[in-house]
Amino acid sequence: MDVQELSDEAFAQRGNAIFEERVRPNVDVDAEAHKFVAIDVETGAYAVHEDERTATKQLIERHPEAKGRIWFRRVGSESAHRLGASLWSSQLRTG
Repeated sequence: MDVQELSDEAFAQRGNAIFEERVRPNVDVDAEAHKFVAIDVETGAYAVHEDERTATKQLIERHPEAKGRIWFRRVGSESAHRLGASLWSSQLRTG
């Protein structure tokens, strides 16, 4: 599979599928919900750490070819970061 040819949506779907199949069975989602997961969407290799950069570094040290095909998310969320969460929630309350 050439992940460079995947759309952004397909890339995300692949990363999340790998999380569900390979990562979730090996982590305590409740205890590690705050941790980041760096996933190589081509091979399924992954690293989990409290720090996003450290997870990335650990993955690339083990799989240097993973550069450019890494999907990030938190153990307890479908995304790695929330953007504008407080803005949106305050607009919803007042709007």
